[in-house]
Amino acid sequence: MARRLFLERRTYRQNRLQDAARLLPILALVLFFAPIFIRGEADPGGPDLATWLVYYFTVWLALIALSAFVSRSLTRGGEVAPEPDREDG
Repeated sequence: MARRLFLERRTYRQNRLQDAARLLPILALVLFFAPIFIRGEADPGGPDLATWLVYYFTVWLALIALSAFVSRSLTRGGEVAPEPDREDG
């Protein structure tokens, strides 16, 4: 049986979407906790609390939209046609 060197386009895309779904929680952690480290000690003239709340709300909505896109793509692409049975003989 010969080994394939390359994956089919559909299989490759499915693998990359699965990788993206696995990395979404890490992206969320970075986006939510980065401002805490960036802000550090609050400067009197720095961004106020309302600015950070708008940032968190925007990130939250963007993560929901990105998760919905990845989930829908994985669900739609999961319907792979079965390969025909071959008899080795």
